[in-house]
Amino acid sequence: MKKILVPCDFSSQAIDAFRVALDIAKQSKGEVHLLNVIEIPIMYDTVLMPSLSFEETLFKELKATADKQFAKLKNKYAKEFKKLTTASIYGITALAILNYVEDEEIDLVVMGSKGVSGMEEALIGSNAEKIVRRSSVPVLIVKKYYKVSSIKNIVFPSTLEQDHEDLVMKVKLLQNFFKATLNIVHIKTPSNFKRDTDTLKRLKEFVKRFMLKDYTINIYNDTYEESGVINFTHSIGADIIAMGTHGRKGLAHILSGSVTEDVVNHVDCPIWTYTMKD
Repeated sequence: MKKILVPCDFSSQAIDAFRVALDIAKQSKGEVHLLNVIEIPIMYDTVLMPSLSFEETLFKELKATADKQFAKLKNKYAKEFKKLTTASIYGITALAILNYVEDEEIDLVVMGSKGVSGMEEALIGSNAEKIVRRSSVPVLIVKKYYKVSSIKNIVFPSTLEQDHEDLVMKVKLLQNFFKATLNIVHIKTPSNFKRDTDTLKRLKEFVKRFMLKDYTINIYNDTYEESGVINFTHSIGADIIAMGTHGRKGLAHILSGSVTEDVVNHVDCPIWTYTMKD
């Protein structure tokens, strides 16, 4: 977690994400990139140049406003922090963030999110959900500021269907960074019923295979996987959830959905996600 990107629209959630990123960077001796993406509506005109000229002027004005906001944030939260980069770019928010991750070789994205629900979630989702689905690096979603030093318990849901070594290795690094206990949990629902004895055996095999340390293994019953993850997290007072996602796109995503993205939208504690390589 040496190069951390914080997409920033200057909302309270984005500012909280910035503060969390600063705490992580100070602990990892890393750097923070604050990125403001300016989305300008497409202007239609019978003559091309007047429309382009108007957009260029508007972009310059919005960039100047963003620079002033960056200066306020730095003065309030990062006056002594030397490894801070700020940038304003013009584009579609999710795509611009993903491109910045690749261009600048970012290794962690920290995003603030209010979450979405109902019809908004079904139709468009949130920018946070889009980044979670498509990011090549881990994404940490926060709903409010929390002290990084307070993270001592991580919830790590396991489906037991397929082991993803790249995900587990990332989670082990996360656990080591926070020096936290890893609470491995399998959510048992009516649609995926298995005997507890069989599930416990597979959980123990999982732990042994990846040589996990400082862990607990758990089985939690709930109606749905999403609510099970959230309710289990609350029941043990955990500080953060770590989950993998397949990053499905288009029709496959609409048909199958994603438990991880549902949790991102509805949980109130921080959630760390990683898109698994199929």
